[in-house]
Amino acid sequence: MSSLEEVARRISVCVDCSLSKNRTHAVPGEGPADAEIMMIGEGPGFHEDKQGRPFVGPAGRFLDQLIASAGLDRKQVYITNVVKCRPPNNRDPLPGEIAACRKHLDRQIELVNPKAVATLGRFSMARFIPNQTIGKVRGKARSVEGRLIYPMYHPAAALHNQNLRKVIEDDFKAISTLAKQAVRQPPADDPPGEQLNMFSSGGP
Repeated sequence: MSSLEEVARRISVCVDCSLSKNRTHAVPGEGPADAEIMMIGEGPGFHEDKQGRPFVGPAGRFLDQLIASAGLDRKQVYITNVVKCRPPNNRDPLPGEIAACRKHLDRQIELVNPKAVATLGRFSMARFIPNQTIGKVRGKARSVEGRLIYPMYHPAAALHNQNLRKVIEDDFKAISTLAKQAVRQPPADDPPGEQLNMFSSGGP
């Protein structure tokens, strides 16, 4: 696979897990091939499955607002998900489904080569920071595999729990500094349990 377009083509015909059986469209992801920031969510929902684009439903509209609040434009960010096809009834993706899609996600990360990755929700967080709870590590950047990883709650969490809305908004405000800091100071991997507190947004 030599380009994001080729990755998307392969995703569109992928039948490596059962999620392919009921999809309307696979949702590879979208954004510039040289994006400094990549955002990785959980999986497509109803609207994403219909349109073949990530984050276009209610959570996507909130994500657009959050990206703008960080002083960015959605067109500057590469956005994708851990799994590329909608889980039935928006259930959590299963371990086998995540494993089947990992080769696609890993290749996207390799091709885009972002300075920083914002993980949206616990499933994308677990790709880089396993065996942790999102409530403990959110809002604190750390280096994993030589790349800045910034775990956050999924935007949909605020739609179900209004108490999380300000937490998510505060976390997003720090995103615009991540890529800039990564350029000035290329990260070395943090020891387990360590994080780059310079990016901590504070809060619960």
